[in-house]
Amino acid sequence: MGKTATIIGATGLIGGHLLQLLLDDPYFETVKILIRRPFPLTHPKLEKKLVDFNDSDSLLVAMDNSDVIFCAVGTTQRKVKGDKEAYRKIDYDIPVKAARFCKMTGCETFVLVSSVGANSKSRNFYLKLKGEVEDAVASVGLNAVHIMRPSMLLGDRTESRPGEKIGKGIMNAISFLLPSKYKPIQAKKVAGAMLAAAKENKEGYFVYEYKEMKK
Repeated sequence: MGKTATIIGATGLIGGHLLQLLLDDPYFETVKILIRRPFPLTHPKLEKKLVDFNDSDSLLVAMDNSDVIFCAVGTTQRKVKGDKEAYRKIDYDIPVKAARFCKMTGCETFVLVSSVGANSKSRNFYLKLKGEVEDAVASVGLNAVHIMRPSMLLGDRTESRPGEKIGKGIMNAISFLLPSKYKPIQAKKVAGAMLAAAKENKEGYFVYEYKEMKK
């Protein structure tokens, strides 16, 4: 019986690469994507689920019968116009709910994109939030949790982020000076690491930084 993978965040930079990798991988027979709005791609393996992420029942039903849940959801301060509550609703509420529903539906493998430096005790809003998500996911009691902690992501986004382009140029220029975990990484490499981790079938709580993801 083929496996079913579910992606939350398939329209993002990492999620887009992950979707293509999953569709190309015979290990997975069905790939479900949970989306807020219509999505143009069609594929024999692809199931598209329009979901209201504020509606727990809608999310729970869409996630049912999954073997692996991949969560690569995230927003930016610009998109939420600096509203920290709106930011938290996306970057905290969705992954934490997804991990809990993963457990409730009997799916025991959860793969999450977090961030380098994630720490619930940090004074930085973003790093503190990411750390709180990791702590909450760890407390759910799933068989296998794989946490990806990339630094700056490299790759072509559909949306324009001018500040990020400048940052990438600087980071690339000085990356040889940085400790390995802070080095920029291709989004496709992160997606590949997520897929590889999900197929390992090992139990436990695992954190992957630059070196582990490249491996």
